[in-house]
Amino acid sequence: MSENAQHQEMSFLIYGAGALGQAIGCMLAQSGHKVDMLLRPRFIEQIRANGLQVDGVLGQFQAPPDNIGLIDILAKAQGEYDYILITTKSYDTRAATQDIKNNSIKAGAVVSLQNGCGNLEELVAAFGTECSLGGRVITGFEIDSPGQINISVTADAIHVGGSVAGLIPQTATKLAAAITMAGHACLAVTDIHASLYAKLLYNCALNPLGAILGVHYGALADNSDTRSIIDGIIDETFNVIMALGGSTPWKNADEYRSVFYNQLIPATYSHRASMLQDLESDKPTEVEALVGYVSEKGREMNLATPVCDLVAAMVRFKETCNRVHGQ
Repeated sequence: MSENAQHQEMSFLIYGAGALGQAIGCMLAQSGHKVDMLLRPRFIEQIRANGLQVDGVLGQFQAPPDNIGLIDILAKAQGEYDYILITTKSYDTRAATQDIKNNSIKAGAVVSLQNGCGNLEELVAAFGTECSLGGRVITGFEIDSPGQINISVTADAIHVGGSVAGLIPQTATKLAAAITMAGHACLAVTDIHASLYAKLLYNCALNPLGAILGVHYGALADNSDTRSIIDGIIDETFNVIMALGGSTPWKNADEYRSVFYNQLIPATYSHRASMLQDLESDKPTEVEALVGYVSEKGREMNLATPVCDLVAAMVRFKETCNRVHGQ
């Protein structure tokens, strides 16, 4: 790709701009792209007053006011974009795709930058294979205050790829170049599903159990009882991935476990699960896109997933308790 193509100004709509969406949007806007963000009204007033800024391990970024549009409903969007980046929770993916279609918003590509599995399939069902991209993000974004985002940790480049394995669409290549130039390393990959499955293994092993027990990741790995539960989740998740015809960078669950305990846990030892933060805030969790996804696919293929079934049920129970107590 030529230097001019890499520097081409593009337009982005970030649908559901929480911490991740605001951070990526800020970086893209500073890089010269036009960015509209659909976000909660309470954020809009603060960002208009104080601006949109990012700091942390990747440096400092500030969005030029002329490059940022803030909207609370999609009817206010401009109607056509080079990219729509969906950064909602996974349980809102279908509603997001319907909202985009109902408002006749057009895009060169619609991209899922979300947790869990099943989101890219929702995009394909709504927009077709050619217009749908998946993304894997393993960077920590936190909202210090509305419009003030901190990037606390980044474990790897963002991966983006097409819905069909083996092909790298030009839209993925251009998006990866734009995000990289904006300040976060990003790669266009031939099989985004493999990247998503790798993240699924990690998230399933730690996120739900951390939410149930209310502890950080290191505490789970240090205890022999919780470690045995983690091992069961890893085995079941790996088996389901293989049965789906998927692939990961590891040959088997034992090989993954070696990397998991020796590299991944030390790097995120003190991290608290996003599901735990959701439960503490009385919000729904993404359990159905993680261990719930493994359980569902296991049932479809007659694969036993007893540990994932139990952990998913316990997270659902805590969600139900929150709803009852909140009434």
